[in-house]
Amino acid sequence: MDQHGKHEEEPQDGDPAVAPGGIVVGVDGSEHGQCALVWAAREAERRQLPLHIVTAYSVPIFAASGLDGGYATVDDSVIRDGAEAIVKQAMDKVSGYSVDVDASVENGDAAGVLLELSRSAELLVFGTRGRGGFVGRLLGSVSSALPAHSKCPTVTVPLYCADRLGESTDDRHIKAEHAKDGPRTVENVVAVGVDGSEQARVAVLEAAAQAERMGATLRVICAVPQYSGSLAWVPAPLDREALFKDIRVQLDAGVAWIQSHYPRLNVEAQLLDGSPVDVLVEASRGVELVVLGTRGRGGFTGMLLGSTSDGVLHHAKGPVLVVPDREDPRLADRAKFGPFLGAA
Repeated sequence: MDQHGKHEEEPQDGDPAVAPGGIVVGVDGSEHGQCALVWAAREAERRQLPLHIVTAYSVPIFAASGLDGGYATVDDSVIRDGAEAIVKQAMDKVSGYSVDVDASVENGDAAGVLLELSRSAELLVFGTRGRGGFVGRLLGSVSSALPAHSKCPTVTVPLYCADRLGESTDDRHIKAEHAKDGPRTVENVVAVGVDGSEQARVAVLEAAAQAERMGATLRVICAVPQYSGSLAWVPAPLDREALFKDIRVQLDAGVAWIQSHYPRLNVEAQLLDGSPVDVLVEASRGVELVVLGTRGRGGFTGMLLGSTSDGVLHHAKGPVLVVPDREDPRLADRAKFGPFLGAA
């Protein structure tokens, strides 16, 4: 259906119009989905892109009891009517934004539906910790599938940050967390985690573009964990000091590189001692957005990206943007600005 509540024409196989571009957001009527919807609408307005709202459902099949055996299905129309109502509610909620909005109800696995839409979307947005509905299917057992396999960048929006989006929640766990954490100040900062890998540099470029759109400062964060396992025998004091000095040189070179492509952007770098997951989760409490790449290799903090992305996604207190691997011609001139791991 379009923004006036009219049903869209049934797509034809192979019709390119069936693949919406712009920003795609998954909703399921839950508070989690509402937070994702608000964030996506604001981002669509910021980027001046269309917003496509989608919900998905599968018709449950139950094994029939009795001598005949076989299977029994629930009436498809009843479930679809419920999904249509969720979509209408979502469209009403974003009607005040200056964006073009359309929506669709899809029959199929929710994660699979969004992954398919990621082929044409510029950004995929969804909530976290949904229970039993569309978002529950997304971030339940397949919590890493979307960010890891999406063809476009993804943003997960946790319910914890409902208040900063002007939303409320009745979730007692979130309320307890807020009470424990006390008042929070959110800086106009986009933070990006780096580990010296090429995937991290791709993430930095995406983070810089986002910071520029938001009129925010870009904060490049590198967290260095303690030595462990086979590296435990290394004399820590001297070698760790040398390691930090080497990483600082690389970080400063990286800042110079990114500022050459975004000269009006305010960029700062932080080199911190600690677990990358803990550092970035803590950062998510007080910044507008945390940005990560996927599948970092060869970085100086021991695979920051990849498993760290999963850890941050599951525990973040603010929106997290995950950037998929991709080529970018701007990576070619990074070596001009100083040393980095992987340089020839």
